[in-house]
Amino acid sequence: MKTIVAFLVLSLSFHAYAQNPKPATLHSILLEQLRTTHNEKDWFVPINVAVEGLTAEQASWKSGSGNHSVGQLTNHLLFWNGRELAKFKGEPEQKFSGNNDETFTNFDSKKWNDTVKQLDQVMTELERLVETVDDKKLQAWASEIAHIGTHNAYHVGQIIFVRKLQGSWNPEKGVK
Repeated sequence: MKTIVAFLVLSLSFHAYAQNPKPATLHSILLEQLRTTHNEKDWFVPINVAVEGLTAEQASWKSGSGNHSVGQLTNHLLFWNGRELAKFKGEPEQKFSGNNDETFTNFDSKKWNDTVKQLDQVMTELERLVETVDDKKLQAWASEIAHIGTHNAYHVGQIIFVRKLQGSWNPEKGVK
């Protein structure tokens, strides 16, 4: 585990240093990963920008080629980020059958605005947790938190792709 943490710190130190001349720490790197996939524009578009301004109807749209809708992708992110947050806080995790497809397909367009708000709240709470957790716990959670950032960035890319197919993406928001 220490090797993974050392690699993570070294591999991301250059970018963190370029943005903030203070030496990178595990806290700062993981926090940066969460924030840049949540609401801070950096190398890629964050989730808040990716879903901004979508109606429930637009969020439900599918291309017909087997891709998920923006709403399904956002619901999936809410489920997994919320589950991880609950685990870190020692709270009971949301019920899960083990079928990952359900984290996409149980999207309810009537709850689109609530889904977006809830994901924002979960991401904010994850960031606060990383800011305040002690070093020992952060070391234990580091790999999982890094995976959260990677998972979020992957699905944000899909959201933008779907929006481009739909014609609802404004390239001035960060991806031409």
